[in-house]
Amino acid sequence: VQLQASGGGLVQAGGSLRLSCAASGRTLSNYALGWLRQAPGKERKSVAAISWGGTRRQYADSVKGRFTISRDNAKNMVYLQMNSLKPEDTAVYYCAAQEGSAWPPIYDYWGQGTQVTVSS
Repeated sequence: VQLQASGGGLVQAGGSLRLSCAASGRTLSNYALGWLRQAPGKERKSVAAISWGGTRRQYADSVKGRFTISRDNAKNMVYLQMNSLKPEDTAVYYCAAQEGSAWPPIYDYWGQGTQVTVSS
């Protein structure tokens, strides 16, 4: 599975961005998907995850109520809608995929990152 993330950019605090991740190579319908982020000097952490069927979602406490993960299996896409962005959301965001139904996911495949910068 190859994953390609896009949609990052520079936004003011309080603004919104929508990240997209396109998959190729295999259909994503049997994969759990997620978004992780890594800020400078910090470890990579999970932001949001969605099960292969879309029935389960998991969010980091820091983004609950502001971020929404979704998927479109027909298009082989996963999205992260980010609202009410804060400067502390600044990071490189990565999409990832795990084959199978284990929960929470332990990812097998990673895309390249997309930079999100939130100015105060």
